[in-house]
Amino acid sequence: MSESKPSVLFVCVHNAGRSQMGAAFLTHLGAGRVEVRSAGSAPAETVNPAVVEAMREVGIDISAETPKVLTAEAVRSSDVVITMGCGDACPYFPGKRYLDWTLEDPAGQGVDAVRPIRDEIGTRVRGLLAELGIEPRA
Repeated sequence: MSESKPSVLFVCVHNAGRSQMGAAFLTHLGAGRVEVRSAGSAPAETVNPAVVEAMREVGIDISAETPKVLTAEAVRSSDVVITMGCGDACPYFPGKRYLDWTLEDPAGQGVDAVRPIRDEIGTRVRGLLAELGIEPRA
C-alpha cells in the first residue's frame, strides 16, 4: 500500500450500480483516508436510478456520478481492486490485491431489490476498512 493512503478500485460491467455503491460507501465511510475509484468494463450511459434512490435513503448522494470506463492505468494505480461481476474483463497486474465480491446485479431492478445489495456492499466496505486499519466514519 502507498505510504499516504490506500487506493481502492471498484469494478463492475456497467459502473452503474454495484461499483458505484461500493465507491460511494468507501468515500463516505473512509472520510478522505482512502483514495477511491470506480469503473466498468462496458460503462452504461447513467447510474441506475434505483441505485441513486437506495443510496439517498442512507444519506449518500450519488446523483452527480457518471459511469467511467475501466483502464489499465486505474488498475495499475490501485492497491486493492474489488471486482463485482466483471468476469475476465478486469486487467491483472501482479502485486495488486484482488477481491471478488459476488453480488446480485441491480440492473433493471427497483429500489426494493437494490436495498439488500446496498446493505451487503455497506457491510463489506466496513469490513474492508477494518482490514485497512481505518475506523469508519459514524
